[in-house]
Amino acid sequence: MSEALGIDEHDLKAQNPRFLLRQPKALQWFEHGRLVKRHDCERQAGRFELFLDLLYVAILSNFADALAEDISGAKLVKYILVLAPSWHVWSDIRELMNSFYNDDLLQRLLILWLMAVLVVYGNNAPMVDEDIGAMRAAVGSYMVARITCNLAHLVFSFADYHHRRQQRLWVGLSTICLCIYIPLYFEDVPVRGKIAAAAVAVSLEEITWIFCYCPAAKKLLRVKYSTAVDVPHEIDRFAAFYIIVLGEFLYLIVKGSNAAIGLNERLLRAVWTLVIAFCLNWLYTHADGSMESTHPLRHNVYTGFSFAVLHLPLIASLLAGGHVAAASVAEEDFEDPQRWLLCEGLGVGMVCLYVFALIHGSQDEPGTLFMTKHVRLILRPITALITILLPLAHHLNATEILSIIMAMYVACLVWETVGSLKKGACFFEHWRETDYPEEVPQVSESKGNDLATP
Repeated sequence: MSEALGIDEHDLKAQNPRFLLRQPKALQWFEHGRLVKRHDCERQAGRFELFLDLLYVAILSNFADALAEDISGAKLVKYILVLAPSWHVWSDIRELMNSFYNDDLLQRLLILWLMAVLVVYGNNAPMVDEDIGAMRAAVGSYMVARITCNLAHLVFSFADYHHRRQQRLWVGLSTICLCIYIPLYFEDVPVRGKIAAAAVAVSLEEITWIFCYCPAAKKLLRVKYSTAVDVPHEIDRFAAFYIIVLGEFLYLIVKGSNAAIGLNERLLRAVWTLVIAFCLNWLYTHADGSMESTHPLRHNVYTGFSFAVLHLPLIASLLAGGHVAAASVAEEDFEDPQRWLLCEGLGVGMVCLYVFALIHGSQDEPGTLFMTKHVRLILRPITALITILLPLAHHLNATEILSIIMAMYVACLVWETVGSLKKGACFFEHWRETDYPEEVPQVSESKGNDLATP
């Protein structure tokens, strides 16, 4: 149940002058299990949040480039271990802006500072296995970014009491997790030891985040007021990051004009890559296809955490697969490592999209749509399995592989779209009221001796 405090945006601006530094106040919280919102208005991503996303376009592209240059098991592990921390910083900023966004000078400078630190991280992270200086710069910049976000949480906990206990628990535990990265600074520590330390740290950070904001932590802390999220803003931010990843499919199919001149096989691969990205965007937006559906963030705590955590493997897999698909425009054919990275990336991404659709709660009555939910979604795991196994067909060239994947994705999309139609629905809506309405003549009234005008 949601309750607003009755302050609309106009009244808020009238009551508060333009302060350079505003008091950070929680925008929503749970009070005795009841959701309370400070302002009864729908939030969208701020302009400076979207500006931050522009930097992630370059960072993610740099990570995918580094992986595609030398595809191997070790490089794949490095790719995951450098991508996950950048995702954690983005998530930290998302959490802060979701709960305490007031767009004052301090928050704008906070975003600028974090972006500057991310520039250091994005430049050095792809070379952590080549130079100890790059390793130290990447780990150091990441720790600075996380500590900055932790300090912001700590300061905000003094300014507002609604999230105080959970914020301070998060600050303490996440700071301890950062200490696990310290062995990465030392040149004497073997590479395997550094990989193990980074993997443990990344995993513990995920677990710590879930624990600090789950019902168990609320019971442990015996809180009267606890954290809550602005669901439309969260959905908007996750969707924005997903779009950034799909941009990796599109950038390289035009950059360098590799598909020129005229109609050729490279142009066909570019168009197929575009169609695959379009289908992935449609499937994400389509979710489970229900007419009435409860979003995972609104369904229950388990689906809410699953929705957030699922995005990391989703973006990691599609970013890698999409980069290879787009890069094929400049290549004559795939080598075996490229074939496997393309197919495994897109296949795992489709598995994630299948789980993503399953955790949406359908509220439709049985028999409302052409197909039941599980029948509608059945092509997603089938498509994923075929895509994952496709590299075993060694006789297929790059164009044939992309053609098969594109055809399966389109078939999956058409199947779900038709299956989501309401029973008795028509494919075409009759056009009505297409003519201009008849004009009713206006009669002018004359007063006294005045002349009536036509």
